[in-house]
Amino acid sequence: MSKNMYSRHVGEAKTVEMMPGIFRTTLVYNDDLMVCHFTMKKGARIPLHKHEAVQNGYMIKGKVRFFTETNDSIIVEPGCGYIFDSNEAHGSEVLEDSELIESFTPARPEYMD
Repeated sequence: MSKNMYSRHVGEAKTVEMMPGIFRTTLVYNDDLMVCHFTMKKGARIPLHKHEAVQNGYMIKGKVRFFTETNDSIIVEPGCGYIFDSNEAHGSEVLEDSELIESFTPARPEYMD
């Protein structure tokens, strides 16, 4: 991963529908860090999954319930931050149309658009 992008507006980047109702726009990344913008439609779900990258985020608008494999869950609303450790299984249920920013350390190769 040698490509480095230092600044990109969300309107300039490609938006990908990852699964029904989940849209990701990769803004910037280098080998160590990636920042993505997500919009999520009410009722959409991301199944339980895990990845090497540490994932943290900030909720801009809406409401999302995140859950783990131990059935712990949190409700994230505007102004809230959250974090999932490397290889920590997690998923989500979108309770309201939502917008959030997430970062991944290290960058996720499958999100490099």
